[in-house]
Amino acid sequence: MTQQLFALDPATYQPHPLHDPERNWTETNCWLDMMIEVLNVLGVDPVTASAFTLSTDFDGEQWTLFKFPPEDLRTLFGLEIAELYVWRPVVDHLAEHLALGHLLTVEVDAFYLPDTAGITYHLDHVKTGIVPQMLDRDGRRLGYFHNASYFELEGDDFDGIFWLPGGRDPLALLPYIEVITLDHLRRADPDDLLDTVRNLTRTHLARRPATNPMPRFRARLESDLPWLVTQEDASFHSYAFGTCRQCGANAELAA
Repeated sequence: MTQQLFALDPATYQPHPLHDPERNWTETNCWLDMMIEVLNVLGVDPVTASAFTLSTDFDGEQWTLFKFPPEDLRTLFGLEIAELYVWRPVVDHLAEHLALGHLLTVEVDAFYLPDTAGITYHLDHVKTGIVPQMLDRDGRRLGYFHNASYFELEGDDFDGIFWLPGGRDPLALLPYIEVITLDHLRRADPDDLLDTVRNLTRTHLARRPATNPMPRFRARLESDLPWLVTQEDASFHSYAFGTCRQCGANAELAA
């Protein structure tokens, strides 16, 4: 039996304009990207939830790994997001919550995600986040939001994502999982939504850094360059993800 909340086909799925390939930063970070598409499918505009970009900062080591604050999503759309205590196999939790009409954010190994072909798929074991919305246990298929769109995996990748058939290696850490409850989902009147967005904008502007983060970021980047040029590509990509990519993607979303 296939469980799914939305009738989606990866071949015809239309990502939100925030993931238009013509943008400078097509992808931001896995949590924000998958939630952009979740909001897209729910029929609400993720742009209206983006005032939080005005309060991000450089913490001395990296730029804020920016995410929609759960309290903003509750205020705007009635979504509830809470951590799930993982005490059963992940696939069992997923089946349970899809049956309840909930979505889960799930940490997985990108080694098994075909949408990362040429980067990590069957090449490297890297943690990332997905939001599954279709589960076919008998057919060993999974439909999920990840990065800039909606995808499916199957077969051995299905087994790998869920540690099947033997179960999770006890030395492997449990994944972090959140429940997205849709029971109180609402699509506000545009005038009411505009007032709410204005209030959130005031709130996040009041939380903005006390000093300009860009000069602080520049000073750290300049001090790191002698080390960075001696590193392999993997170190460069990790460094760039936590600094330049988060800074640039946050600025573009704020704009």
